[in-house]
Amino acid sequence: MPAASSSKVRKTFQADASFVHTWYIADVQDKTLGRAVTKIASVLRGKHKATFTPHADAGDFVVVINANKVRLTGKKWDDKKYRDHSLFPGGLKELSAKELLGRHPADLVKRAVWGMLPKGPLGRRLYKKLKVYAGSEHPHVAQQPKPLALS
Repeated sequence: MPAASSSKVRKTFQADASFVHTWYIADVQDKTLGRAVTKIASVLRGKHKATFTPHADAGDFVVVINANKVRLTGKKWDDKKYRDHSLFPGGLKELSAKELLGRHPADLVKRAVWGMLPKGPLGRRLYKKLKVYAGSEHPHVAQQPKPLALS
């Protein structure tokens, strides 16, 4: 059996519950939905930090403003469908992206982020740290959110 080397052993970082969750504000006005939401989901998950741990809630809070001014490319405003079912016969409800934006502007961003988060207890916990508002007003001024650069 070979002798242990005297060099330092690298260990994988394992996060504990002592995280400081910072607040970010993301303005999605005139941003493409998918590209903006991938960055938002990454920040919620904590992948932008060196201390990322897949099984822990290491992410930050994200406040999304101007959700009613997000862009979709191509014919997605008419062709993209959002489906919900009541689990009763004939209970399928289908809305296009344009109809969903008209009825619930924040839901377009919320549904896109939800699709990019892990499913299960961790994903539900991360999703609660997302705050989406249709306009530019939000009640989280006291948290002093930092601007989030969306490419």
